[in-house]
Amino acid sequence: MSNNKARIIAGDYTRLGAMPDKNGVNFAIFSAHAERVDLCLFSDDGKKEVERIELPEYTNEVWHGFVPGLKAGVLYGYRVHGPYDPENGQRFNPNKLLIDPYARELFGDIDWGQSQFAYTMNSNEKDLSFDETDSAPFMPKGRIIDSSQYDWKGDVRPLIPWSRTIFYETHVKGFTQLHPAVPEDLRGTFEGLGHAKIVDYVKSLGLTSIELLPIHWFPDDAHLLDKGLKNFWGYNTLGFFAPASRYYGPRGIAGFRDMVRAFHDGGVEVILDVVYNHTAEGNELGPTLSFKGIDNFSYYRTMPDQARYYVNDTGTGNTVNTSHPRVLQMVTDSLRYWSEDMHVDGFRFDLGTILGREPEGFDQRSGFFDAVGQDPVLSRVKLVGEPWDIGPGGYQVGGFPPGWAEWNDKYRDTVRDYWRNEDGTTPDFAARVLGSGDVYDLRGRRPWASVNFLTAHDGFTLNDLVSYNEKHNEANGEDNKDGHSDNRSFNYGVEGPTDDEGMISIRDRQKRNFLATLFLSHGTPMLLAGDEFGRSQMGNNNGYCQDSDLSWVHWDNLPASAEELREFTRRLIALRDEHAILRRDSWRDGMVVTWYNPGGGEQTGEQWSDAGSTTIGLRVSRDHGEEEGWDDVLILFNPHDGSVPFILPKAEGGWTAVLTTADLNAMDQKLESNEYVLIERSLVLLRSGSHR
Repeated sequence: MSNNKARIIAGDYTRLGAMPDKNGVNFAIFSAHAERVDLCLFSDDGKKEVERIELPEYTNEVWHGFVPGLKAGVLYGYRVHGPYDPENGQRFNPNKLLIDPYARELFGDIDWGQSQFAYTMNSNEKDLSFDETDSAPFMPKGRIIDSSQYDWKGDVRPLIPWSRTIFYETHVKGFTQLHPAVPEDLRGTFEGLGHAKIVDYVKSLGLTSIELLPIHWFPDDAHLLDKGLKNFWGYNTLGFFAPASRYYGPRGIAGFRDMVRAFHDGGVEVILDVVYNHTAEGNELGPTLSFKGIDNFSYYRTMPDQARYYVNDTGTGNTVNTSHPRVLQMVTDSLRYWSEDMHVDGFRFDLGTILGREPEGFDQRSGFFDAVGQDPVLSRVKLVGEPWDIGPGGYQVGGFPPGWAEWNDKYRDTVRDYWRNEDGTTPDFAARVLGSGDVYDLRGRRPWASVNFLTAHDGFTLNDLVSYNEKHNEANGEDNKDGHSDNRSFNYGVEGPTDDEGMISIRDRQKRNFLATLFLSHGTPMLLAGDEFGRSQMGNNNGYCQDSDLSWVHWDNLPASAEELREFTRRLIALRDEHAILRRDSWRDGMVVTWYNPGGGEQTGEQWSDAGSTTIGLRVSRDHGEEEGWDDVLILFNPHDGSVPFILPKAEGGWTAVLTTADLNAMDQKLESNEYVLIERSLVLLRSGSHR
């Protein structure tokens, strides 16, 4: 293999990655501790290394060079030379082909074996040993991409206001694999998700923003493949700029852009769930695939005075070191790429607390938060944090800076407990329904900062929440030890499916109660795909490895109750859209909030303190202004297993029951009495007669 230095010139160190132009390709890669970097070029099938070129220049910790005449489409990787000294955090091994952190596309998959590990796996010295096996034949390669060739055809971003935003969490393959309207060759692909029937369906529900589980390139873990399973969710990123090729259709990477444009044409935003907190390289015994072999000590947080070992605040073996300016740059460059080049509208950050960590702990003014907050591109897209990790002080609900929304698990847990009629939940439930002002009403943050959710990819579906007391994850091959055990669920008498009509009726009503609470609460609602018609995972609450019927959304042969629930969901979303009073935008909007007890009076301090007093009424009213819709609404909640008479407060023009979860056919009924009997386990929405 020749080391053809004569073929390469200095190039530009500021253009990280492999950047083509009309004269050739510029290569630049950060490594503060490397001694030499070789660029490796491969045959079209990726099997043969055809040329190895030493990068000639090193500027500001960036190795760089320009190869004249090279064109887009070429496959490449790197070999990085330097000390192999794990005890001091250095793990260079030029026998390992490394993926460019800035690669825009990856070709091929990992063929797992000894070659991906920089040490000899069966050695008694473990990672202190050194392995000379060449990993190139068994590794994906980067592909040089020219993004300028795609025609966006005047794509316009929907720019949905936060107060109108409704997230719909789903999975590219899981949502399309069984969809009868999607052509078979497009199922499981970006193009399949962007199919007109899918876009029309999402739009028909009234949803504004589709949130995709990770689509950055990720491998299937060897231990899962050994069990005949796969990494379905994708929370194990290896390429922060490259789409997961497993979701490619006939148009390849262009299919992702086609999908985004299709949703935009339908007025729907595309939000990406992103995983910048860790990578697929694991801990000291993990493989060497990219960052670990490029500059381990810079890319990862290592233990103080024990640099051989990794800080594991993520629970996945390693933690990305966003305190390093070049690593922080990589993350923000990646976000800007997806926003500017791929037209993505926002991001949900997995284990987002990690990104706010500095060596001394979580900091609202961390380098990452400051960089994003002042960035002219990123500060204008939707930013949603999962505000926890497993490290010290890792639970940060309410702790993210202004401009961010957060997954609010306080909402999830409280609303689940309330509808199980748990004593003592009413005060907390009241705060959650009103947007969790006790958590978010500070520093000018708005009610939308609370992303309200009852279910998500991680945990029970809505159907399973009311059908199972325990998780049933046996199919995952971990003896049912994986997944959460604290689900706050209830099966109402039988574990799993039942033919008992009474039990089915209770479960169906509880689903409606959950959905009605979600869409009538202030904050930003998030709906898990399929919950609108009662999708089940048969009690599995951790489908991360289930690329199968268990996790795929089933669209055919649904019971009549499924369509009833879907229409109920549509109606709730439509009401929220039509009436601004149901989606509060500001804590200082002059809205009047009053809580009532069943006796008709305002809730007293003593009643708030009564643990068993869980039936309650919420009245929200405002002066009639320019905002559309009603000015006076009353929501009554009864989680008890018995009916409760409720004396209604006086209202100009009386009250009209808009909908009730107890009877799908009872809509827009004018009440003749000031007493309303709340059926057991039910919710009713009423409006005053003064305004329609």
